[in-house]
Amino acid sequence: MPQLGETVQEGTVTGWYKKVGDPVRADEPLFDVETDKVSTEIPAPTNGVLTAILVQTGVAVPVGTTLAVIETGAAAVKPTAPAPAEPAPAPAVAAAEADETRVALSKIRRQTAAHMVRSIATSAHVLQAVEVDFARVEQARAAAKLTYLPFIARAVCEAIAEFPWVNASFAEDALIVHKRVHLGIAVDLDFQGLIVPVVRDAQRRSVGELAMEMRRLAAAARAGSLKPDEVAGATYTLSNSGPYGTFLTAPIISQPQVAILSSDSVRKKPVVVETPGGDQIVIRPVGMLAHSFDHRAFDGAYSAAFLRRVREILESRDWSAEIPS
Repeated sequence: MPQLGETVQEGTVTGWYKKVGDPVRADEPLFDVETDKVSTEIPAPTNGVLTAILVQTGVAVPVGTTLAVIETGAAAVKPTAPAPAEPAPAPAVAAAEADETRVALSKIRRQTAAHMVRSIATSAHVLQAVEVDFARVEQARAAAKLTYLPFIARAVCEAIAEFPWVNASFAEDALIVHKRVHLGIAVDLDFQGLIVPVVRDAQRRSVGELAMEMRRLAAAARAGSLKPDEVAGATYTLSNSGPYGTFLTAPIISQPQVAILSSDSVRKKPVVVETPGGDQIVIRPVGMLAHSFDHRAFDGAYSAAFLRRVREILESRDWSAEIPS
């Protein structure tokens, strides 16, 4: 089993492209491996004949486990042993009763479910939310044809510099505060589950750079071509339900992180604005930011101050300076 990333400890063989006795060529697809994050196609390391398959489909094994034997040169003789039989795949949909349909959960759905349940059982979840006036963001966003998310990501990274405990993880009885912001971006896989690719060193990136990397990672996620290291090591996560018109989402923390921010839809609303001539009612693009945090890591005042700072950055910044012309 190859080392598929610094944090990956095991993988599951999900399919073989060759059977015992088949010739193989270096770099042609040999088998597929699935980790808890992604599926990866593994090429043959050399020319030869596949003489043994030691790990069958569906079996999870640690990194470094021998999966198969390829004989090269004169030793590459056709074996007599048949390839191990693969279990018949379970039907995706099976009828339970006349008025019911039983839908088998995909592996990624099962993994997501297990992680969510574990997180709820582990973290002392608390939700806080603020309403944000996105007028300044809208001016720059519309001209550059960007979504709101990279602006939110940039504001979050700047606020983390002032509130570093938000960018932390639990390790037994200690809080590990990370100096670099590796920003997880939750990506929906056409309602079949979600995956969280990671923008590395997000604190160093401009809005334009964040937008480009988010687009690249989202496209790779939906194409199933993410590399294991692209979904590992997030220190803080953003989730976005805005495209579906949601008002407020209570996100679940991704373990072992201590916080997650959800952005929802931005809508035009009447807002009271203070002016030298008195209060005025104006129409502004307004949306909610919801912050779930682990109360074991810090208190509500710390989270609220972090949220307030994110809002201040979004509402006061001249964002056009960060957008490439």
